[in-house]
Amino acid sequence: MGSRKVKNIIIAGLVILVFSGFFPGKEDLYFEITKNIDLFSKVYKEISFNYVDNVDPELFMRAGIAGMLSSLDPYTIFVDENKKDEIDLITNGKYGGIGVTIGVRGDKITIVEVLDGYAAQRQGLRVGDVIIEAGGVKLTPENVENMSTLVKGEPGTSVELKVVRNEDRDTVKFNVMREEVIVKNIAYYGFYPENSGNAYIKLTNFSRSAGDELKHALKELKSKREIESIVLDLRGNPGGLLDVAVDIANKFLKKDLLIVTTKGRDPSSVKKYYSVQEPMVGNAKLAVLINEGTASASEIVAGAMQDHDRGIIMGTKSFGKGLVQTITPLNFNTSLKITTAKYYTPSGRCIQKIDYSKRNNIISDVDSIVAGSFLTDNKRVVYSAGGITPDSTVDFDIDGEITKDLLAKGMFFRFADYYFYNNQKANYPKLNSETLFSDFTKYLEQQKYSYKSDAEVQVEKLITDVKAKKMEGSLSAELSKIKESFEKLDNSEMKVYKDEIIREIRAELALRYLGSEGKIKELLKYDTQFQTALKVLESEKFYSHLLSHK
Repeated sequence: MGSRKVKNIIIAGLVILVFSGFFPGKEDLYFEITKNIDLFSKVYKEISFNYVDNVDPELFMRAGIAGMLSSLDPYTIFVDENKKDEIDLITNGKYGGIGVTIGVRGDKITIVEVLDGYAAQRQGLRVGDVIIEAGGVKLTPENVENMSTLVKGEPGTSVELKVVRNEDRDTVKFNVMREEVIVKNIAYYGFYPENSGNAYIKLTNFSRSAGDELKHALKELKSKREIESIVLDLRGNPGGLLDVAVDIANKFLKKDLLIVTTKGRDPSSVKKYYSVQEPMVGNAKLAVLINEGTASASEIVAGAMQDHDRGIIMGTKSFGKGLVQTITPLNFNTSLKITTAKYYTPSGRCIQKIDYSKRNNIISDVDSIVAGSFLTDNKRVVYSAGGITPDSTVDFDIDGEITKDLLAKGMFFRFADYYFYNNQKANYPKLNSETLFSDFTKYLEQQKYSYKSDAEVQVEKLITDVKAKKMEGSLSAELSKIKESFEKLDNSEMKVYKDEIIREIRAELALRYLGSEGKIKELLKYDTQFQTALKVLESEKFYSHLLSHK
């Protein structure tokens, strides 16, 4: 064999070796990605250029991205340039705005909260104000999504708002200067009851400043008197940043205890987070309140407290979000929020409730979420794959269907506005509950409010059906009698659920007269979960029993 021929064979062998790194076969991940990107690109170009109608190339691509991500979990999302402020809010807990929270009440875009110390409050915007125009754009529930982009903006710029108030009697214009709004993570903290040694802390978010806020709150409370017990309220807290959850847990746990473990697809991605400092309140008894709105970072804190038997968990089962997201900046001021790991509490349980990998055939090599039992430090049994189960389950629900209907139709909110504008100098603590209930009933009559239970609605459908089929007679008469009976029951429901109706009335009025913190303190009076937690914390025997081995 000649030297040239041998040389050619060697070169051919090297080429095969080199290119095998790029094209090693069908199963190779990089080859599959390259092949399918090329395929996707060709489909995108062909449709964009040759489809029978003109296609918006940007919207078409965004639809493709949305389609891809919809096959995964709902937390993996593409964040376009119009929602960049939402990323800033999640990560930094601040945004450029005027300091209000907006909601839809009935068919009206309404201010439901005015933050203390910001432009909206200083210039006189109030809870209950209905925004009909922002930046020259008329607002309706149909375009409420535009509200955020219209009101938020660069600090130092202004926005003109037109609002109606006092049941649409007054129309007021405001030219409000935007500023950097820092969202508080702690909605309220203080000793409650006021002369007790029990501290109540309502933590609503886990943005960047949450740990510092908690540190400040605990320092201030400790400067007043000894903290004997703490109720940490995580109900309705959707979570936030992982490292902030670790920082929060640090304030309660002994040094060097495991707080949470995260595990990604690659075995080398496992990370363990420990408490790195001595706790600020290591000796105070602790009760953590949770419910179905407690999720993600909130569950990390609750899970760590439970697994280390640091405090009792009370309320109802949490949401069950054991997935960790990472935000990756992309081109053109966009981002991708992608699920990169699952988290595990100190005992080793993943509390993720829904296994999204089982819903499609996109995912291979599935790391399934398996339900199982685990042990706390005190050998108590806890469970995975379904959220955090409280040590003591206590419900705090609205029982009356009529109360739910009144809430859904915004009647408590509307009455509070009506009452406030007609009694602005009233002394809230001296408002008589019986008189308020009577005034509320009269207001409902003025508004021609009517309530029909589900049972009455079903009977009406049966009567209509009987008439349509010409089956009237004794059956129709019997159904009419049943309907009358339900009407009488419906009319009496206001009295049956009087206590919870008064509770909702007083809470909305407290917001008008005393502000957000006043509303929170008012609700605590009727809060069965909080009141039960107080009783447990007051009983050393019961508290210790709940934390002991079962």
